Amino acid sequence: MFNHIGLVSQTDNVPNWEVQIVAAAMQTQVARDFTPIWGIDGTVSAFDLLEDLPSGYWPMIIRDDIGFSGAAGIHLDENKKPFGLVQASNTWTLTTSHEVLEILADPMGNRTRTALSIKEDQGMVEYLVEVCDPSEAEQFGYQINGVLVSDFYTPDYFLPNLSGNVRYSFTGAIDEPRTILKDGYISWMDPATGSWWQQTWFGGTKPKFVELGKLDTSKKSPRTAIDEATLAKRKKPSCLFGVSEKSKMVVKRKKLFNTMNYANKKRANELKKIISGMKKKSR
Repeated sequence: MFNHIGLVSQTDNVPNWEVQIVAAAMQTQVARDFTPIWGIDGTVSAFDLLEDLPSGYWPMIIRDDIGFSGAAGIHLDENKKPFGLVQASNTWTLTTSHEVLEILADPMGNRTRTALSIKEDQGMVEYLVEVCDPSEAEQFGYQINGVLVSDFYTPDYFLPNLSGNVRYSFTGAIDEPRTILKDGYISWMDPATGSWWQQTWFGGTKPKFVELGKLDTSKKSPRTAIDEATLAKRKKPSCLFGVSEKSKMVVKRKKLFNTMNYANKKRANELKKIISGMKKKSR
């Protein structure tokens, strides 16, 4: 079954021609990298307006202010119809990739995997499937046609022990099962107590455990409940809210995008001339 995602920019800081380039890169990531590993397929397309999305498409909207403190992107499940919000920044492509992959892997925010807890005094727990969270920072991402996209973990991420010839994340940045990297995190529920936990690494030299307690998931998904409990306290990581405009990554991306836009316009003008010439000959 195919799921369809439509990217729409509602900010002048992200023009539609950029969205078109990024949507093509996201489609490559889904089809080439994500689907063979997770067995979940989907399409990613760009649209000018939200009203242009066909029925059944899941909107992914880029805005200057998404209204959520501490998060650059969040996918909500109101009325059982997923959609995503992405904070506009100079790393918006990374965030969009993150949100696209996670909404495909877990549209309703309630998918879990049973595995051994990373907290030594716990047994088997239920991990929330958020495939990009543990390695979400920009230094662990990779590029597709010059577009920065997010790393994501594989199903082997939940193996009980370190195994040879196993890839725990697509880029290989995660080299052990159920581990997080700097600026990443992971969430789970301990069935023995009903309490939700996170391991986070938003500062300092090593990760730390955070107990969230029992969360009300009777009328909302675990993901939504966790976001409500944690987003206000979370620091704004540069990997999601942008980096220095002088950084090599940003300068290179701007140059590449402008070059691609120029090439696209040139090709379009050439096609217009050819079509116009064909019309004249037919008269």
